[in-house]
Amino acid sequence: MANSNLKYLIAGTGGVGGSIAAFLSLSGKDVTCIARGEHLAAIRENGLQLHSDLKGEHSLKVAAFTAEEFQGKADIIFVCVKGYSVDSITELIKRASHDRTVVIPILNVYGTGPRIQRLVPGVTVLDGCIYIVGFVSGRGEITQMGKIFRLVYGAHRNTIVSRETLEAVQRDLQESGIKAEISDDINRDTFVKWSFISAMAVTGAYYDVPMGEVQKPGKVRDTFIGLSQESAALGKKSGIEFKEDMVEYNLKVIDKLAPESTASMQKDMAKGHQSEVQGLLFDMITAAEEQGIEVPTYRMVAEKFK
Repeated sequence: MANSNLKYLIAGTGGVGGSIAAFLSLSGKDVTCIARGEHLAAIRENGLQLHSDLKGEHSLKVAAFTAEEFQGKADIIFVCVKGYSVDSITELIKRASHDRTVVIPILNVYGTGPRIQRLVPGVTVLDGCIYIVGFVSGRGEITQMGKIFRLVYGAHRNTIVSRETLEAVQRDLQESGIKAEISDDINRDTFVKWSFISAMAVTGAYYDVPMGEVQKPGKVRDTFIGLSQESAALGKKSGIEFKEDMVEYNLKVIDKLAPESTASMQKDMAKGHQSEVQGLLFDMITAAEEQGIEVPTYRMVAEKFK
């Protein structure tokens, strides 16, 4: 696959998918979006509106379809739906794939790549994670806040994918202004992301505060630290070798965020929408139970969300 002729399909044009789509589109890549409802209607009518601290204000004409309508093929499919919607796009992935298509899930919930691979055994599924504050700020509108936009992806040990393809995607992303890294241990990197986003989302939702409150010394930050320590213990017990101390890493990331930012799980809960609380809170507790790890901070916060 030659450079920048790759056809990208973004399944889920929310804060994450919409930001990836907008940045790729801005640099002239071939991008198609999958969305639904009023958000889709607005993208079709007025283009995808991007409000970005990194890129400024843009109105982008991008092709957009529902999952059912899309009949084309894609070289690279970024899966950016919420964890609870993964099953709903299985048919889309099967239909949109050719024999060299590569699927890159970018979800907050650990284990998503292998889960999608089980659903579409004939397609090459990698795994990935993203560090960004991005959200839908209106119909057809995406807001990307702050200076962090980092995307990490790679193949699990038993997945065969050419280095050339991995590097072609990296080039396209980097040309688009996204800090793209090919992971040498995607199992570790997706766990690290899960640990961070879980601690961030759960702390924010428990106290109903933006991240600025986690950046100050006190009980809110202590809760974030407790959650980070517990997931780090789970990771170690699961055989994951971390490159640096997980708690220090999580604090470093949280302290770089815009103080007014909140996690998408927190936004969804505040609106009474379906949220990722299962994957970010209860799945963590279940995984810890299976490994015999004590998680008192997780148990404390879980009481509020039962």
